Amino acid sequence: MTSATPDNLVEIRQLSFGYGERLILDGISLSIPRGKVTALMGASGGGKTTVLRLIGGQITAQKGELLLDGKNVAQFDQAGWYAARRRMGMLFQFGALFTDMTVFDNVAFPLREHTDLSESLVRDIVLMKLGAVGLRGARDLMPSEVSGGMARRVALARAMALDPDLVMYDEPFAGLDPISLGTAARLIRDLNDTMGLTSIVVSHDLDETFRIADQVVVLANGKIIAQGTPDEVRNSTDPLVHQFIHALPDGPVRFHYPGPTVEQDFGAGLTPVPSRGAKR
Repeated sequence: MTSATPDNLVEIRQLSFGYGERLILDGISLSIPRGKVTALMGASGGGKTTVLRLIGGQITAQKGELLLDGKNVAQFDQAGWYAARRRMGMLFQFGALFTDMTVFDNVAFPLREHTDLSESLVRDIVLMKLGAVGLRGARDLMPSEVSGGMARRVALARAMALDPDLVMYDEPFAGLDPISLGTAARLIRDLNDTMGLTSIVVSHDLDETFRIADQVVVLANGKIIAQGTPDEVRNSTDPLVHQFIHALPDGPVRFHYPGPTVEQDFGAGLTPVPSRGAKR
């Protein structure tokens, strides 16, 4: 067994995962370098969010290895996972704020839950995190009183509350207007660099994601079909990557989900429906 590479915070080796007979990830190997922004892209159902769940310990791989900071997660007990998750921040799709808490209390929640800091220190940290995303003045608002873009920034401040080493973003640009989308993308890049973070971004937005990513990984059919810099992936000659990058309706990814033929479903002996105006 080869040892972990110090330059990588996360290493995935020949990992497979599926639900029953449905294989989602089929022997993938992937490295997430420290201090960089890695984008996971690909068609819906390709296993991008599954990778995030594996890293966070929500699900367990059936085969292969997953190393966090050089440690095999298969050896983690409950205390080990709690310690690992304290080093992670997660920005859920659409923010997932607590609707009955103010903006301030949403960001304070992980600090109150996982530390013994005084309320005065919690206040200072929360205001600093909100200031970093431009929302210190919105501290007393409820989630229902902020826009979708603002809610996403509040969720980002919450994800940063414990000063994590790794931040994972699940579709951070979904449903945002162009201004909010650009703001969110800039924040991800700026916070990654200024705080020395390692970031994993799951996204379908090609332009913004390629603009902020250091490494792009494209998943499809349970495999990694492309990996490299944004320019390397953009110039890939692989037919599936080409279809995805250029949003082509026809290619290796088909419109119809695999299944029985029409004859098998409806019977080969069906009587055709006569067209309008035909004699009966």
